Amino acid sequence: MAAKKNQQPPVRIGYGFDSHEFKSGIPLKIGGVALPHTAGLGGHSDGDVLLHAITDALLGAVAAPDIGSLFPPSDPKWKGADSAVFLQEAMKRVKAAGYAIANLDSSLVLSAPKIGPHAGEIRSRVAKLLGIAPDCIGLKAKTPEGLGTDNTAIAHVAVLLAQVAKSKTKTARKKR
Repeated sequence: MAAKKNQQPPVRIGYGFDSHEFKSGIPLKIGGVALPHTAGLGGHSDGDVLLHAITDALLGAVAAPDIGSLFPPSDPKWKGADSAVFLQEAMKRVKAAGYAIANLDSSLVLSAPKIGPHAGEIRSRVAKLLGIAPDCIGLKAKTPEGLGTDNTAIAHVAVLLAQVAKSKTKTARKKR
């Protein structure tokens, strides 16, 4: 389905991926939730692989620069930053492009901790950050059997955006 010139497509999809190695001495955050574990995820910011992958999926869906371009790890400003800041910027760009999130699906790949006991809290937090219902968020956890990534957390995210209907009032004003 090709969009006409200067016309946005009714839906867009985006895909995001992130990975970080576990490191001792730092807290573990996944999906904006602090989880009990012996190590956290190393990264320039707070290392939240799920929020990073969601951010990249949203940015990709609207053909914006990726998270590393907008928030370069070389910039000390982002050292230890809360990944929710990155997500907020991505959401601003999604809204500015005229879209809203229809749904999001994610897979976490990690040996530990077990995500099942925390899945509801993670989904609720992500839903709140995105301004959507928790039932619009899929969250699955897998073990990295045979991948050799036991000391790493990996996140894959797919997001579907739907074009927001333009207000009739705004359209009527433009015609005048």
